[in-house]
Amino acid sequence: MKTTDLYQEAKDTDIPILILDIPKTGSMCMQSESGRCYIGMDYGVLPEESVRRVHLAHELGHCKTGAFYNRWAARDVRKKHENRADKWAVNKLIPVDELDQAVADGHTELWDLADHFGVTEEFMRKAVCWYTHGNLAAELYF
Repeated sequence: MKTTDLYQEAKDTDIPILILDIPKTGSMCMQSESGRCYIGMDYGVLPEESVRRVHLAHELGHCKTGAFYNRWAARDVRKKHENRADKWAVNKLIPVDELDQAVADGHTELWDLADHFGVTEEFMRKAVCWYTHGNLAAELYF
């Protein structure tokens, strides 16, 4: 999936992408009381295309899966919703059949796979963990 496809998906599902000044996170997502989802992006702190792609896909994941929480949510609830958004993003940006094909084509190093899919190495580690171990706990395997 190309970056433009992510923007098109947001447009097609009526999810506005707002340019915000949010230097601590780079991106955020919120759902209004009416149920409409909004994504905020701070392109000034997301300098690389791969970082922007991962952030946008993650925020779309929140919108598409309804994985929202408030600032008072317990840590385990936050992690559950963050993981749900990441899993959606992994499935969109790195479909398992395309990952298998990339490995078969010789892309076997994480940095090379990340470059091939246009994502960060950290995100690529999550994708490999998701498809190999059924979880996103990259810190346990890398």
